[in-house]
Amino acid sequence: MAYLAGIVGLQLPPLVDYFRPLSPVTLISSLVVLLLYHTDWRPSFYIYLAFTLLASYFIEVIGVHTESIFGHYAYGWGLGAQVWSVPPVIAVNWLILSYCIGSVCNELPAPAWLKVVLAATVMVVLDLFIEPVAIQLDFWTWFGQPVPLQNYLGWWLVSILLFTVWYALPFRKDNRLAKWLLALQFTFFIGQFLFILL
Repeated sequence: MAYLAGIVGLQLPPLVDYFRPLSPVTLISSLVVLLLYHTDWRPSFYIYLAFTLLASYFIEVIGVHTESIFGHYAYGWGLGAQVWSVPPVIAVNWLILSYCIGSVCNELPAPAWLKVVLAATVMVVLDLFIEPVAIQLDFWTWFGQPVPLQNYLGWWLVSILLFTVWYALPFRKDNRLAKWLLALQFTFFIGQFLFILL
């Protein structure tokens, strides 16, 4: 419900200042609920959680400070407090997206390597809608330039890494909430994107 309310609330000037600070809260709450539906808490799953959170965060730190991964960008304050110029909650976002997309793609009758490629491609497709919305909501900025192709290639390669770990580790990948949360993510960002075009 928070995602659907945010589609409207973040586009209405009288409400945007109330809804924007809720973005980090919504992400953390989404992760908590998603994990409540997880059914296999063996050590390999904890390895996945730790790897995804740490790898995605420090990749973002390197990316912001070197411009070598995603291009020349910087985080605003739409995602909350920052450490080393990167809001830690961005790692939560990587975790949610990789978990949900990985879980959905796991149901495909395909070898693991193909699932990795398909899942990473879905991540990039979603990022096509995320980028203009994130800029408008002050999540991050590209300093007035168009989003570079390097960003999408970076997203794809980082996603390849995360999904390789996801499918390599032996834990159950099914989660009945994952497809619904992923659908809400797509609905939210496509909805915001359409508002921007209007």
